[in-house]
Amino acid sequence: MTAETTGVLLHCDGPVATVTLCRPDVLNAQTPAMWRAMGDFSRDLPGDVRVVVVRGEGRSFSAGLDLSVAGAQGPGSFAELSTLPEQECADRIAGYQQGFTWLHRPDVISVAAVQGHAIGAGFQLALACDLRVLAEDATLSMAEVTLGLVPDLAGTKRLVELVGYARALELCATGRRMDAAEADRTGLANLVVPNAELDAAVRDLTAGLLAGNRDAVVEIKALLAGAAGRSHTEQQRAEREAQTRRLRDLAGRGE
Repeated sequence: MTAETTGVLLHCDGPVATVTLCRPDVLNAQTPAMWRAMGDFSRDLPGDVRVVVVRGEGRSFSAGLDLSVAGAQGPGSFAELSTLPEQECADRIAGYQQGFTWLHRPDVISVAAVQGHAIGAGFQLALACDLRVLAEDATLSMAEVTLGLVPDLAGTKRLVELVGYARALELCATGRRMDAAEADRTGLANLVVPNAELDAAVRDLTAGLLAGNRDAVVEIKALLAGAAGRSHTEQQRAEREAQTRRLRDLAGRGE
């Protein structure tokens, strides 16, 4: 399928892959077809890719779920999902989640370049990335509650990890909007820049990520990603084991 039919495009340029939501006429509102296409990108990614940048074409990152699709009667609509047996419905949603969770891959670092709206599924897509660079006009909202729904695209754990349970509950239960300055204060944003500087800031960050030894960066990501689930003793052991692998590899004694 093409970007015209799915609304999303993968472009690879050496070690950098860019995922672009390309439905600017509807503020990059998302559809199940887009989620399936994004899930396929993980399988299409060349082995030399180290950084994945996720961006939205036009003036918004993503305004969230395309309600014209969700509210219809065809495949992927709320109406269709509601008629499925419970396990089949859950399995269908699991397939949609894969369009987001591949951005957690241990061998790449993912960066969201966010301008304008990042609402609902758009917010969850930004959360799926390891790092977030926000333009000053960015507006974030976990708006699923306004539709009587819950966030289900793998965004809830990431949100709690970044801002804590109480703030995450408040954001999800109210669906209120957060500006870039608040996202910066609460740790959701790694960097906030003027709109005109967003692309340059992402390029600079990407260059910094690529400057380090690839295997060391992969080990570092694994150490930090698993830290919350380990005790201090377990984390220290993980550090020792990772460093041993690096030393052996650098000495030409790795497996």
